[in-house]
Amino acid sequence: MRRVLKVLGWLALALVGLVVVGWLAFVPRAREAGYRMVAVWGGKGTAPGQFSDPTGIAIADGEVFVADSRNGRIQVFDRNGRFLRAFGKPGSGAGELGRPMNLEWHIGKLYVPEYFNDRIQIFDRGGASLGLIGRAGSGPGAFNAPGGVGVAADGTLYVADFYNHRIVKLDAQGRPLAIWGRAKADKAEERGSGFLTMVREGVGASGEPSFSYPTDVAVAPDGRVYVADGYNDRIQVLAPDGRVLRKWGGPLAMNIHGPFNGWFATVTSIAIGPKGNVFVADFYNHRIQKFAPDGTFLTSFGEKGSGPGQFTYPIAVDVDREGTVYVADFGNNRVSKWRPAGAERTNEGAP
Repeated sequence: MRRVLKVLGWLALALVGLVVVGWLAFVPRAREAGYRMVAVWGGKGTAPGQFSDPTGIAIADGEVFVADSRNGRIQVFDRNGRFLRAFGKPGSGAGELGRPMNLEWHIGKLYVPEYFNDRIQIFDRGGASLGLIGRAGSGPGAFNAPGGVGVAADGTLYVADFYNHRIVKLDAQGRPLAIWGRAKADKAEERGSGFLTMVREGVGASGEPSFSYPTDVAVAPDGRVYVADGYNDRIQVLAPDGRVLRKWGGPLAMNIHGPFNGWFATVTSIAIGPKGNVFVADFYNHRIQKFAPDGTFLTSFGEKGSGPGQFTYPIAVDVDREGTVYVADFGNNRVSKWRPAGAERTNEGAP
């Protein structure tokens, strides 16, 4: 009996040691202070300034564009949340919207992925439709519920094609150039649940770009393409030719979700800050995480709830030129504005 107890004691000690080593190896410490919420606006409804499932956000020259998905419109605010204007209505024609998702602003144009209309629609600042890109399907130039789009400096487009499990690269005119990832069978019947359905699937062969419900794309100034690989719980960084440069999220970025620093529970949006840092909406963990360009964890902010400094399913994030962060809070039907803890308290407060 003593021998058995001794063996069990050594096994328990070894197990504790493995847990400690694993924690140190795969749960990084924060390297920066967090952020504090300085303004919030919105609420459930259809009136100007209210939302029904906000799903995208983009900052452009002092204005905040918000995808008000169930209301089929884009709402525009100043940086403190004062309503300025709105455009779009539910539908499938030019100027109409079918569940607008993660937004992208590039040189005077707003790029809007439409989850239900399987296309990218381009608007000017005032809300006039400038063009439509894509159609429903899985072939070249087609999409199945696009969730996000990134635009490179030369106008090249990268689209997160959600149900086709791929990234589509197009030229500035919308002509397909490349497809990364493997298209799978259409799953239109799943659309009603969207991001709120947790579906886990395997990844492709080693070395191939492979995605499981990619949700968003952001392009860094140097041309690197950052992909929010939604249900793989990771970020992938690709070269413009599609080569995988790095990936991060949990142990070895192998689709192990969790609430720890640097881990994810479905990534739904990604944004590049003015210093090249990467901000990620960590949907089911109810927080925003911030990383260095190489994936080093820096800090996180937010927790589940509806009070100050809390989120209920933050789904989209963007950053302005001063480093202020704006978040579309899906479950709370609101937008919140955040600054680094300790930053000067100026131009703050709810509208």
